[in-house]
Amino acid sequence: MSTFTPFEEKMESAGISTAAIKAFSRCYEALVSNHSGMIPETDISPADQVADWTNITDSTAPAGKDLISQCVCIKLNGGLGTSMGLQKAKSLLKVKGEDTFLDLIVRQVKHLRTVSGTPVRLLLMNSFSTSADTLAYLEKYAADGFADAHQVELMQNRVPKILADTLEPASYPQQPELEWCPPGHGDLYPALLGSGWLDRLLEDGVKYAFISNSDNLGAQPDMNFLRWFAESGAPFVMEVTRRTEADKKGGHLAVRKSDGHLILREVAQCPDADIPEFQNISKHRYFNTNTLWIRLDSLKQILDANGGVLPLPIIRNSKTVNPRDPKSAKVFQLETAMGAGIECFPGARAVNVPRSRFFPVKTTSDLLLLRSDAVSVDADGKVALAPERNGTAPIVDLDPGLYKLVDSLDSLGLPSLVGLDKLTLRGHFHFQDGAVLQGTLLMENNTEETKEILPGVYAGA
Repeated sequence: MSTFTPFEEKMESAGISTAAIKAFSRCYEALVSNHSGMIPETDISPADQVADWTNITDSTAPAGKDLISQCVCIKLNGGLGTSMGLQKAKSLLKVKGEDTFLDLIVRQVKHLRTVSGTPVRLLLMNSFSTSADTLAYLEKYAADGFADAHQVELMQNRVPKILADTLEPASYPQQPELEWCPPGHGDLYPALLGSGWLDRLLEDGVKYAFISNSDNLGAQPDMNFLRWFAESGAPFVMEVTRRTEADKKGGHLAVRKSDGHLILREVAQCPDADIPEFQNISKHRYFNTNTLWIRLDSLKQILDANGGVLPLPIIRNSKTVNPRDPKSAKVFQLETAMGAGIECFPGARAVNVPRSRFFPVKTTSDLLLLRSDAVSVDADGKVALAPERNGTAPIVDLDPGLYKLVDSLDSLGLPSLVGLDKLTLRGHFHFQDGAVLQGTLLMENNTEETKEILPGVYAGA
């Protein structure tokens, strides 16, 4: 019979908090009891009762200084961006001129401090991979208090990998760090509790948390919505937006038939037979942008009622202990999703936001768009589509074989995209300054020579 004791001992010896150990223990128990975490189509209904962001913000006055002072901005900052060839915190990637994600995030929080006259907090949920780089970069903002780890850092936990055949802790002496894995961004909740930050914030009078990914600059605190959230009484609000064909593989919002609760279903929780329905964007219309608004006093109450653990559904990933060696031992990596907390808060709601609040950078295509003139940034760090875009972002599809890594964009150049509908680029190109792309363009170069695109307007259909 598998027992959790070896995991508990391993985590305690690594200095991991009791809250994180309890959360992992719950996930492990679900694994041992063969709870797959699957959510079949027959158990859910489409989520149709979703409020509209624009209607809310247009009809609500901005939050006052007192309310702003009760809000903390939390950014998930644990990613390295390895899929784009980065070896440091993804948030240190330059996105607008010399400004990185982190520069613009700090600028946004400094603006809130100026507006409210209060020291609005920024918390960065760093991982062991991003902590040192991030804190070193923030030294440039030391005078504003952003460089002190005790003031700005919330450390992500790590959990052991589990041998698939014995359900014991994985061992890999040649690279012991590979025995561990991140627990998913659902770790936010045990990290807040176990670090002491949750109690600390509440003691400081901070009641509302705005939480988003550091690579999504569209997610920025909105003062009209903050007032609505505070007055609504909702303990938890998820920002969702309409799915498109490009989003059909991402998790979607749904209603659980058994109790009417809003839930989040990730693709890893969908039985293979139900994948066509999972990807049906006309039926399941909304996906989670991973931007949340949470009442911290409600979170505290729910954690207390559940023995310090938020009862999130588990996501079981099958891997090898060394991801680069397919012959190494097969393991399970257990994760939870932050957005899945929507089912844990009675009265939780979802709000349909404009696509302009969702600017994630997962690929170099996303990065080229963000760096272009189709996206603007003002002096307060506010990121928005250029006005002439009328709320619709261009679609950029760069050759994945040639432009997968960030460094490859240096040789590509930066054309004007403000009048673009869609760009599909295949082959080697270099856009000279003054190249303007408009309409829908397919640009192909089947030779090994780089094709120069001279200054001028290039208009498609």
